[in-house]
Amino acid sequence: MTLSPARVPVDAPGVRRLTATLYGYSFLDEFVLLYPVYALLFADTGLSVGQMSSLFILWSATGVLLEVPSGAWADAVSRRLLLWLGPLLGTAGFALWVLIPSYWAFAAGFVLWGVRGALGSGALEALVYEELERLGAADRYAGIMGRAQAAGQVAVMTAMALAGPVFAAYGYPALGAASVLACLLCAATATRFPEHRGPATAAPGGAGWAVTLRAGLAEARRDRSVRGALLLVPAVAAVWGALDEYTPLLARDTGAPDAAIPYLLMMVWAGVTAGSLLAGPAERLGRRGFAALLTASALALAAGAGAGTTAGLALVAVAFGGFQLATVLADARLQQRIESTGRATLTSVAGLGTELATITVYVTYAQLASTTTHGTAFALLAVPYLVIVPLVALPAVLRR
Repeated sequence: MTLSPARVPVDAPGVRRLTATLYGYSFLDEFVLLYPVYALLFADTGLSVGQMSSLFILWSATGVLLEVPSGAWADAVSRRLLLWLGPLLGTAGFALWVLIPSYWAFAAGFVLWGVRGALGSGALEALVYEELERLGAADRYAGIMGRAQAAGQVAVMTAMALAGPVFAAYGYPALGAASVLACLLCAATATRFPEHRGPATAAPGGAGWAVTLRAGLAEARRDRSVRGALLLVPAVAAVWGALDEYTPLLARDTGAPDAAIPYLLMMVWAGVTAGSLLAGPAERLGRRGFAALLTASALALAAGAGAGTTAGLALVAVAFGGFQLATVLADARLQQRIESTGRATLTSVAGLGTELATITVYVTYAQLASTTTHGTAFALLAVPYLVIVPLVALPAVLRR
């Protein structure tokens, strides 16, 4: 008779320390009062939708250049180091936005934000998965990461709730100061992450990040299921992740006053949070279920955005919740397939694919928004999900 391995208690000291730090880090990483209004800051400074899209493209292009090298660096050195260094760069970027609001200050801030994102992308997922694996709790990864992302989304909603009254009373400078403080606290929290990786694990043969980069890419070439999982992440995450940057403009197009927009966005993010919290129970979702999830979410996005009303934003919230759930599940499937020490490298390769696809969405959105409403642009960009549904449901992609 074969005995199943003992399940590690969820409140085991090692798991408890890891998850507490992760949830705190995730909350502070997203507790940025500028988030719900920075598109409005850009518009109030005189930027056009095309200029805003160029900033978003610059943001993503920074990630494209640094995504994979930073992932290999995370595999070669300390992942914890990158996780506390990144938020410090965000501090400088947000300060620039409110101290000298201009196109070039916004551009510099997005470059810093892009570097910040690249440093954390891959490093966080790899650290959490391998620490859980060391503790014998890797099977809890999807649920834990879902709750971590939910903590971040609660932070976004809290920031949205606070942004309205703070903005009304003190304006953009106060929102910027609060955002800078959140970044500093996030960096301090990152120093509490456990990391049990010796030099031999961090850099095979002592040769550094170039070796880890080659090893990670070699695994992707060898293993078809790894390649499929790498493609699944950007296929799911890119479109809705890019559209999120335009949700304040979508809300403004419904005729809602600016002071009410943060509260409307809270509703959208409540849907995203619900999607994160469902990740654990939904981890065993099969190919047909995953395809149905994407289809229903795409239809809800098209109908809700196309309605052009505040009530329609409720359907957008449902759609974003479904896409968030699919994104967490796609990441979990990727982590399950990686077997080499290049976990952060391969996760960053998926991030690179997401950034490239996101840039395409930004360019497309700028073109659509110049000739139609934001609601119509959102609805049209739901179509790619319906196109990829048959592909992402292939056994080679979703095989457990």
